[in-house]
Amino acid sequence: MIPVIVRNVVIEAQGVVRLVLGSLDGSGLPAFEAGAHIDIKLPSGLLRQYSLCRLQVEAQYYEIAVLKDPQSRGGSTEVHRLKMGDTLSISAPKNHFPLIDTTRHSVLVAGGIGVTPLLPMAQQLQKMDLPFEFHYCAKSPDTAAFSSALKRASFADKMHFHFSQVASSGRMDMVDVLSRHSNHSELYVCGPADFINDVLLQAKMLGWPEERMHREFFAAPAVDENVGENTAFKVKIHSTGEVFDVEADQSIFEVLDNNGVFLAVSCESGVCGTCQTGVIDGIPDHRDVFLTDQEHASGKLVMPCCSRSKTPILELDL
Repeated sequence: MIPVIVRNVVIEAQGVVRLVLGSLDGSGLPAFEAGAHIDIKLPSGLLRQYSLCRLQVEAQYYEIAVLKDPQSRGGSTEVHRLKMGDTLSISAPKNHFPLIDTTRHSVLVAGGIGVTPLLPMAQQLQKMDLPFEFHYCAKSPDTAAFSSALKRASFADKMHFHFSQVASSGRMDMVDVLSRHSNHSELYVCGPADFINDVLLQAKMLGWPEERMHREFFAAPAVDENVGENTAFKVKIHSTGEVFDVEADQSIFEVLDNNGVFLAVSCESGVCGTCQTGVIDGIPDHRDVFLTDQEHASGKLVMPCCSRSKTPILELDL
C-alpha cells in the first residue's frame, strides 16, 4: 500500500466530493491508463475501490470523485468526512476497464457517478485524436459531477448531456444512440447497475457483439429472485488436494479464509474482480457481474467472494 495525503477536497455536485490525493513526499505516484481504479484503505479500516477520475497532469497526484450513497455500507459516508491533511493508504492503480487499443469509434455512456472512469477515457481518446462520443445521463446539471467542466473541455463538441428532470433535455434515446454504431464501434458504459444492464440489453438486442461491450459496475445489481436457495458443496485446493466444506450460509472466500488459504478480496459482491480465481474442475454457479457472459459460459474463472458451485466439488487453481 502507498501512503498518501488528502491535498484538496472539492464539492463537484450534489452529494459528490472530489479528493485530490498526493504522495507524502512529493514523489511521483505510479502511472495509469484511463479506466483504472485504486483501492483505498480508509481510517476505519474499510477497503473500497474508486475510479481515478482524471488523467495525471502532475505525477504526484491522483483524483477520485465519490457519491455519498444513501445505501452506503460506510465507505462513501466516511470518504465525505475526510478533510485536507488526512492520510490514507492506497494500492497501485488496477485496470479492469481499459480502453481497447483500436481505431474504432468509441461510444462512452455514463450514468451519474459512472462518469468517473469515462472522463479520463475521453481525455485519452482526445489526446490520441481517436473518434468518440460521450453521453452523460443524470437527473439534472446540479447532480452531474463535472458537467460544467465537460461543457468547456477540449472535447466539448463530443459531449451529449441527457438530464431526465430537464424538459429541454430528457432521457437518452438508447435505441437511437446505440443503433447508429452497432457495426463499427466499441461501447463503454458505467453507472448504477440497473442503468448498465438496460444499456447492455438494448445493445445486445441491436446486434452489438459481446466483445465490443465493456462495462464497469460500482455495485452489484439486486439479487435475482429466481436464484434458488444456496446449497452446500465442497471446494478443493488444486496445489494441496485439501477439500473444505462450504455450507449454504458460507461463501467460498469465508471457508478459504477460515482454513488459512489466502485470497485477496475487496468488494465481496462480485463487482471489482480482485478475487478472480481459475477453475480446474467443476461448474461454477456465477453470482458476479465482473465476468462477461462468455467468461461465465466457459467456466474457467470464478469469483469466490460471491459465486458458488453447481457441482458437488469445485476445484480451484490455488
